[in-house]
Amino acid sequence: MSQEFHKQTVRAVSSRLEVTPENGLDNQEAQKRLEQYGPNTFDATHTISAWRLFLNQFKDVLIIVLLVAAVISLGLGIIESDGSIKEGVLIFAIVLAIAIVGFLNEYKAERTVEALRNLVGHTARVRRGGEIRDIESSRLVPGDLVLFQEGEKAAADIRLTTVNSLEVDESSLTGESMPVSKQTEPVEEAAALGDQSDMLFSGTFVNTGSGEGLVVATGENSQIGQIAGMVDTAEQDLTPMQKKLDRLGRRIGVGVLFISIIVFIIIFLADAQIQEAGLLHRLVLAFTAAVALAVAAIPEGLAFVVRISLALGARRMAGRNALVRKLSAVEALGSTDTICSDKTGTLTRGEMTVREIRVNGQSYQVEGSGYKTEGAFYWNKRQLNDLGKLKPILKIGLLCNNAALADEGITGDPTEGALLVSAAKAGITPEQANQAEPRVNEIPFSSARKMMSTVHQTEDGYAVYTKGSPEAVLDKATHILINGQEQQLTEERKQDILEQNQTMSLQALRVLGFAYKQVKTRPDDQEAIESKLVFAGLQGMMDPPRTEIKEVINRVSGESGMRVIMVTGDHIDTARAIASEIGIEGEAISGTELDELTQEAFEDKAENIAIYARVNPEHKIRIVRALKKHGHQVAVTGDGVNDAPAIKAADIGVAMGITGSDVSKEAADLILLDDQFLTIVAAVEEGRGIFDNVRKFVNYLLSANIAEVLAVFFGVVVFQNLILTAVHLLFINIVTDGLPAIALGSDPAERGIMKYLPHRFQGSIINTKLWIEMFIFGALMSVIVLVQFAYNLDASGLGAAMSSAFVAMVVLEMVRLVNIRSDFRIGWLSNPWLLVAIASSLGIVLAVLYVPLLSGLFELAPISSGNWLYIGGSAAVLFVIMRTVRSVLKRLSLGQQSAASY
Repeated sequence: MSQEFHKQTVRAVSSRLEVTPENGLDNQEAQKRLEQYGPNTFDATHTISAWRLFLNQFKDVLIIVLLVAAVISLGLGIIESDGSIKEGVLIFAIVLAIAIVGFLNEYKAERTVEALRNLVGHTARVRRGGEIRDIESSRLVPGDLVLFQEGEKAAADIRLTTVNSLEVDESSLTGESMPVSKQTEPVEEAAALGDQSDMLFSGTFVNTGSGEGLVVATGENSQIGQIAGMVDTAEQDLTPMQKKLDRLGRRIGVGVLFISIIVFIIIFLADAQIQEAGLLHRLVLAFTAAVALAVAAIPEGLAFVVRISLALGARRMAGRNALVRKLSAVEALGSTDTICSDKTGTLTRGEMTVREIRVNGQSYQVEGSGYKTEGAFYWNKRQLNDLGKLKPILKIGLLCNNAALADEGITGDPTEGALLVSAAKAGITPEQANQAEPRVNEIPFSSARKMMSTVHQTEDGYAVYTKGSPEAVLDKATHILINGQEQQLTEERKQDILEQNQTMSLQALRVLGFAYKQVKTRPDDQEAIESKLVFAGLQGMMDPPRTEIKEVINRVSGESGMRVIMVTGDHIDTARAIASEIGIEGEAISGTELDELTQEAFEDKAENIAIYARVNPEHKIRIVRALKKHGHQVAVTGDGVNDAPAIKAADIGVAMGITGSDVSKEAADLILLDDQFLTIVAAVEEGRGIFDNVRKFVNYLLSANIAEVLAVFFGVVVFQNLILTAVHLLFINIVTDGLPAIALGSDPAERGIMKYLPHRFQGSIINTKLWIEMFIFGALMSVIVLVQFAYNLDASGLGAAMSSAFVAMVVLEMVRLVNIRSDFRIGWLSNPWLLVAIASSLGIVLAVLYVPLLSGLFELAPISSGNWLYIGGSAAVLFVIMRTVRSVLKRLSLGQQSAASY
């Protein structure tokens, strides 16, 4: 269906839909259209089942490599009836553990479209064949005449035909908290959703009033349905860490294949022990040895440690009010350089507050924000003690009002709530005022009159109190209150008031005019009530910025190098004013202006735009795509249905936990439990810490694997023996290396980590400098282990040589771990689990050597005191060499970074 009904008259829409509003569709035509357009629903075809979510955990390249290795090991174990079965089972267990960790942390899978379906009302009241009846909302069709009233939720997109003081909450669709007044006249073609005052959209809520209208779009053709489609099809890229680990997994896979082929050739052609065997037996033995080395060369613990590290990071973020829904979000936050933030409720408090009052041509400032009733009044920066001049206008705002004060909040219209609070700050309470002047009549607000009036009984007769747009109230006024005296409202004074209104509006204030009159007899009709009024003044209110937001944005953009962009459904003048107040600098553009730009032209301008106003869901996706095109890592915050597509399309989608809709939460990677922008910054800090931790333990695990592969490879070449069996190496990689690596993943963030620029966390996990360093230290460790093996092989035999090589490898890898961590500004006592992990790993090694049951299982034996001295002395020398080499590498041009920035 076309989405241009807002620009057409009711008559034109009726003609186009071939229906008369007085009678509605007949039953036969309604059934025919139901078959033509389908039910008023949209399918949740892309929801993810728990089983599918579990299978998704096996898509990582490293996991696939491990699975292939496990299958080969099991196959060889069955053929040869040797230890390969044990290796295969162990690898399968590791993969299963990795999958379970990921599954448990992502079990609350995305149900975005299901949540959208819940936004639509379940029943609707329609006029069909001249009769009014209730039907299931799923059976609504274009052309149906729908009746609705206060408290109901719209079930389709509707072109309004009749309204009665109708105000609608469209925050779920536009993100703006102010109720929208509705009317029936056509609006301009280019009007944004929030400006289409003649339309009622599916999923929005009728705050006050009632009305009728013609259904113009249902199901997937409605605005909510289109958002569902955008959410469902929004593309989500792999996070930077996922891309880097995939590349690393592929490189490891290629490297393992290459070295396995070489070992196979060497064993098959050069191993004297198998040359007398038959060809088939030689092939199997060589293949077994090659696969054993390949299995051992893979860093089996890496994928598991990454998942555990991300899970620990997610737990720490939860402690800082940031709930992680997808583990990948933990590390992706660390590389975020652009935050597209919703204005209302995120950068601002989401609570209307009176900031300025104009009486007698004088400007008075009101202290305080939100719905707290504490606050003083100021004139020329001096606090007012005598509020006599302000009380008349404050009393009007309180009595001409249908909101109510609650516990540090309000019920009803936010604008009216702000007026109650401003009166309460002057000591005027609703209970006292209404008791003194009880209400006897009311003319509700209407979009045509743009005002509301109430009539109250007083000691001397009756009082009329009116509020509304300044222009409308001035048109009904003949006098003005000046210094307690009612004087003639001249044209000159009117123009002065309108200029004051303009000045206040440019400051992002929503301005209302107030008037009153005293009469002896009770007026009952509208003309008698809203005429010959006395103008009392203006009150300007706004949704003020959060108190801490300016400091936070200055710190984020200054110290951390991140960029904050405001994306709002509000008017561009309001957006500019709020942005200026909180320190967001850059060009501003409206959704209408954005529509006039091609995507290519927009991408050229996007780097300079910091404020987007009057935008719809499609605009938000265009913004995300443009920023991504420039290479930015983009986080998007939001709380409404309208934010969901952009939240899902962003690298990091952030939803509000308190005010956020179910839809936005389901689309998000991260939920802010306190709705605070500061929590995003805290989450980014945790993400940066996790990124550093991943680099640390990848460095540690790969250094260990390089040492193991070099030692085993040259052991085969020189001694024609595996100096460590595949079981030994698996045990080292998973147990003695795995525990410290997991503990590294729980390291706190480095001091001052938010002072680094984002590109520090966007580079390769392993850069050129680090590869060089790892190969140097891997080679040194392998030489020490090979010397130990060779000495013991000649002196005590193969069993003693393997045992000493096993201990040497574990101890030297612990030295490497200490060396890596010493370059970060983190105290050792800040992570006691790391000390426990190191001690546990060394304790496990002692148990494997000296507990007969374990030493028999792993075919190891106690080593001599001389071997312990050699290993201890070698470890001390290696540590000194490592420190010296790293100091030299710091001064080289490779990498251009300090060691701590790996």
